[in-house]
Amino acid sequence: MIAGALFLGLTSCTKDGNKATLVVHLTDAPANYEEVLIDVQGIQIHSSLNEAEGTWTSLPVTAGVYNLLDFRNGLDALLATAELPVGTISQMRLVLGTNNKVKVGGVYQNLDTPSAQQSGLKFNINAVLTEGITYDLWIDFDAARSIVAKGNGTYSLKPVIRTFNEAVTGAIKGVVLPVDATATVRAIANGDTLSTIAAADGKFLFKGIAAGTYKMLIEPKATYTGKTIDNVVVATGLVTDMGTITVTPVL
Repeated sequence: MIAGALFLGLTSCTKDGNKATLVVHLTDAPANYEEVLIDVQGIQIHSSLNEAEGTWTSLPVTAGVYNLLDFRNGLDALLATAELPVGTISQMRLVLGTNNKVKVGGVYQNLDTPSAQQSGLKFNINAVLTEGITYDLWIDFDAARSIVAKGNGTYSLKPVIRTFNEAVTGAIKGVVLPVDATATVRAIANGDTLSTIAAADGKFLFKGIAAGTYKMLIEPKATYTGKTIDNVVVATGLVTDMGTITVTPVL
């Protein structure tokens, strides 16, 4: 159910005894739904002193129902900040409540999420927390791939989640004009596709993506002609600016 491993990186330094700081954010790869509501109730970290023992620690999470579609094009929500003992953390668990819904055609439909409610969505981390270091990480839901429409008209949530840290990744940004083209933008590399929808001002941003060379697909609404842009290079720690991409009306 979970796609991707969790990577942590150094973002800032402070001194505070034998503690490290972990900051957890929620973001989204958007989908063509009106709303996708996720009921976040808990985050737990599993730490191990050695291979034979370990404990789960609950973080002070900002619990509540989050609309994933509010967090696209670089926006995110702060879920938790906690000081943890130095040492190895091996896993994270995201626990969801029962108020998970998708809005389709103006109607809210329940999202069936039995495993998430009972035991939580589990991520592998396997990172060493160092004294005085702050680690920022993002939980990135792919809403389009996470919602499954059943044949009986109901919906289930089978989360496809990517996790990333800005210290070990890059980003792509740009602007698609005219703004009423309402373009979907896709970044393709190594057989994987990331998607976003340009904001009301035409801007888009992919952050936390691996270094490499991408094919970019600009897919406006049907009255405009799309574009393909090859060889967009992303480097670690840098933002690749594609500038203004203009699409033309269909003649």
